[in-house]
Amino acid sequence: MDGKVVLHYFNGRGKMESIRWLLTVAEVEFDEIYLTTREQYLKLLSDGDLMFQQVPLVEIDGMKLIQSKAILNYIAEKYGLHGKDLKDRVMINMYSEGLMDLMEMIMMLPFSTDAKAQLNTIQSKAQDRYLPVFEKALSGPIFLVGGKISCADVQLLECTLMLEENFAGILKDFSNIKAFQGRMTRIPAISRFLAPGSKRKPQPDENYVKTIKEVFQIQLPLK
Repeated sequence: MDGKVVLHYFNGRGKMESIRWLLTVAEVEFDEIYLTTREQYLKLLSDGDLMFQQVPLVEIDGMKLIQSKAILNYIAEKYGLHGKDLKDRVMINMYSEGLMDLMEMIMMLPFSTDAKAQLNTIQSKAQDRYLPVFEKALSGPIFLVGGKISCADVQLLECTLMLEENFAGILKDFSNIKAFQGRMTRIPAISRFLAPGSKRKPQPDENYVKTIKEVFQIQLPLK
């Protein structure tokens, strides 16, 4: 695996999935080492690889990076997916952080004590707070910032696909976003990532939740 990007995470989406998406769009090959046991996690800790005792962990360019936002920003900067200047970058970051807030709510669904209530909250916030922002931003431009694809565009596609998995027809009143989805999915790297057999992970299942519980020795659902 010399020189290749290596991802250390569970065999599931979580906070690593946005990193997989961005590497895919940048057309960067990566390998994955899945955390399946408590011992693997303790070994990463004892080796000093997890600064804050958390994953994702990404090995890239001779570094071992943690914290998903920092990792995403590094990849975006390295591969020209972070705008042309400081003003572009701050807009991209605002869009990205809003999308991450929404996606993190979806990520927590498998750990919720009341999934129905959580789904209602997510749907309401998506329709009233988040999606209108992106619908307006895409009323003319084909990308969110600076006329070229950025990490925010990649995250918007990821997020809207996650929403549609949980809420059929949620984009029916957001025609600009739907058209944006169509443009994005025609990008060859994205088209391949969406095809069966790619490194894109499916929706989380009971085994994913069980593995996290065992590795971190935590009681679920989380509070």
